[in-house]
Amino acid sequence: MSLAPSDESLLDNPVWHALRGPLSAFSEPGKGALRFVSDVGFFGAVERVDADGWGQLARLVGEGGVAVLFRDEVPAPPVGWKEVYRGPTFQLVADDLDPVPEVETTPLGKGDVDEMLALTKLTEPGPFMARTWELGGYIGMYERGRLIAMAGQRFSVPGHTEISAVCTHPDARRRGLAAALTLVLARSIRERGDEAFLHVLETNESALRLYLSIGFRVRRRMDVVAAQWGESDTEAASPH
Repeated sequence: MSLAPSDESLLDNPVWHALRGPLSAFSEPGKGALRFVSDVGFFGAVERVDADGWGQLARLVGEGGVAVLFRDEVPAPPVGWKEVYRGPTFQLVADDLDPVPEVETTPLGKGDVDEMLALTKLTEPGPFMARTWELGGYIGMYERGRLIAMAGQRFSVPGHTEISAVCTHPDARRRGLAAALTLVLARSIRERGDEAFLHVLETNESALRLYLSIGFRVRRRMDVVAAQWGESDTEAASPH
């Protein structure tokens, strides 16, 4: 079971608490609204999703800009905004974890960016930008000189660190690599006094089964919502 004392309520609004705290160096600041700098991530956040919060987001993104919120509940955007994506998601927290298998992993960094971008583009585990790796703790597995699996750490709030970008090349699936990398990271996070958490789209039943089988528990349901402010001829990209 979890050994790390922490306030799980911070996980209801992880982007806000990450950008206000441990990941503030990666924040594009606004007055009452925040978002990651564009080459690290595209999630934004407000403390409360109310009229003032939407107003602060509008000022942050500007006319035609898109805000992508990731939190416990995001109501329908108010007048002036257009919802372009909504992805119901499960949030899971590490619980009674399986033992870490004996696997050889490689720390990933600047020299691996091209391969990391290629693998995440191929497998679509979620958003991954050119500088996302700088958030820390990315590891992978190479085979015959090719990156075949990876995972890393993204949102960090006091007491918890998120595991993200878990993906395996199609040629290397059904070998337990995603489970192994997830357990390596989750145990490492726990050893330093935090607890691991992660997110899975409700439609991704196979990933949900995997994480439950290795010792994660569903904490709650979350919303991922992209909304565009004002008028623009540019079609907003899905955050999935």
